[in-house]
Amino acid sequence: MAWWKRGTIYQIYPRSFLDTSGNGIGDLGGVIEKLDYLQYLGIDAIWLSPVFPSPQYDFGYDVSDYYSINPLFGSEEDFDFLLKEAHRRNIRIILDLVLNHTSHQHPWFLESFSNRNNPKADWYIWADPKGKRPPNNWKSVFGGSAWKWNDKRRQFYLHSFTPQQPDLNWRNPEVKKELLSIFEYWLEKGVDGFRLDVVDFFLKDEFLRSNPYCIGRRPYEMQKHIYDKNRPENIQLMQEIRKTIDRFPQRMAVGEVAERNVEIAAAYYGPNNDGLHLNFNFEFLEQPWKPQKFCRAIEKWENLLEDDNWPAYTLSNHDVPRYISRYGNSIPRAKVAAAMLFSLRGTPFIYYGEEIGMTQTRIPKREIKDPVGKRYWPIHPGRDGCRTPMQWNSDLNAGFTSSTPWLKVNPNYKKVNVEKQVQKDHSLFHFYRKLIQCRKKHPPLQNGKLQISSLTNQNILAYWRKTSDESILVLLNFSSQKQTVTLSPSEGELIFTCPKAPAEFKRKKIHLPPEGMAFLLYQN
Repeated sequence: MAWWKRGTIYQIYPRSFLDTSGNGIGDLGGVIEKLDYLQYLGIDAIWLSPVFPSPQYDFGYDVSDYYSINPLFGSEEDFDFLLKEAHRRNIRIILDLVLNHTSHQHPWFLESFSNRNNPKADWYIWADPKGKRPPNNWKSVFGGSAWKWNDKRRQFYLHSFTPQQPDLNWRNPEVKKELLSIFEYWLEKGVDGFRLDVVDFFLKDEFLRSNPYCIGRRPYEMQKHIYDKNRPENIQLMQEIRKTIDRFPQRMAVGEVAERNVEIAAAYYGPNNDGLHLNFNFEFLEQPWKPQKFCRAIEKWENLLEDDNWPAYTLSNHDVPRYISRYGNSIPRAKVAAAMLFSLRGTPFIYYGEEIGMTQTRIPKREIKDPVGKRYWPIHPGRDGCRTPMQWNSDLNAGFTSSTPWLKVNPNYKKVNVEKQVQKDHSLFHFYRKLIQCRKKHPPLQNGKLQISSLTNQNILAYWRKTSDESILVLLNFSSQKQTVTLSPSEGELIFTCPKAPAEFKRKKIHLPPEGMAFLLYQN
């Protein structure tokens, strides 16, 4: 079984993890320093949000050089040492690759806009105006037209996100060849995989047709994005990327399919499981605290995927509010959600600080860094609130930096930090650690098929994980009240529960405490 199927992947937002240089910004040295902590937690791989050179208009998601490391985070030698030390601990490294667009300061773009006859003139998507207007009605995800006028070329260029992020022209064979070579470069260096940013945007309609309008809450949602994303040829492109990666043993790619339509997300696995190795199901991130809603989302995803397709699940990331805050800043609920994450079929991804219950931070308007928040506050406060510095201890700045942090630390850091949680047996940190150990120990939790249970209790999410030899029944109580479940045909072996308020058996019945859980093992 591939490591990326059985393992746990931990996302690090490097700016916010640990500052070892004293400039208030996290760096690779900080990741290296905390490798022992991550090994103790039990994770199998680190996903690093972009560490390439960038002018940081979108905090690294605007790349100006794909072949080196941003000095803000460290040197090439630092990255090589990180790879070496991580691999020594059996921890893999996954890079965040942003290949839909570059920075407007990338040498390719500087050459492209210099004139219409240079060798890289068609490396980006340029179009003549219609009168004085953009060539079509496409909207940017970050608001406004997706087209920006350039006086030098007397044309518009496409930017699906900020104007500082011009879209690459994947239809140009030279561009595709160069972008595929980026994979090869980092794979040869020893990188173990990639998280691919907004893969559904890679190819656009070659005729640049306007999108049809529809009803939506925001300008971007007021048109059906059928010509500026998810083009049919995009799946073929994923197959080419997969072939490039599969030339290197035990490597993988996980796709961010920004589309909330899970039918579309499922297509990125390819018709014969020859597309991307993993794709996120972002519909899962949008469920209210109701077991029926999660159950429907899980069933829908499972029914769409072939047996060979492998799901990827996460509760939080750098673009959405932290899950513990979405569910009422409740540690008991956080434990139920984590138990669900680690017992579903698929690869669990966790976001830095999630394991200690870091909550969403309110960032005052004057301190907002995120371009989304700057533009849309207060309608959208931006994404800074989920990107605040890691809370290591109760010292100044939560032990993150000795100087002023790039983004404010959550004021609750004296109560919520790694140091306190590592010292407490029943902390959320140790709950995560024991879940990871449980998943590694029991094959059904790694590779077992998933079957929703016929249990009718509306407060409980119940499902089976089954292999030919063993089955595990997962019971998750979403209620704040005690729940009782009748078991048939037998009690089973209780292999996981919450130690502080454990489930208990009485005459073929199991009693789940409020927001409690139980994993029951049966021999087939």
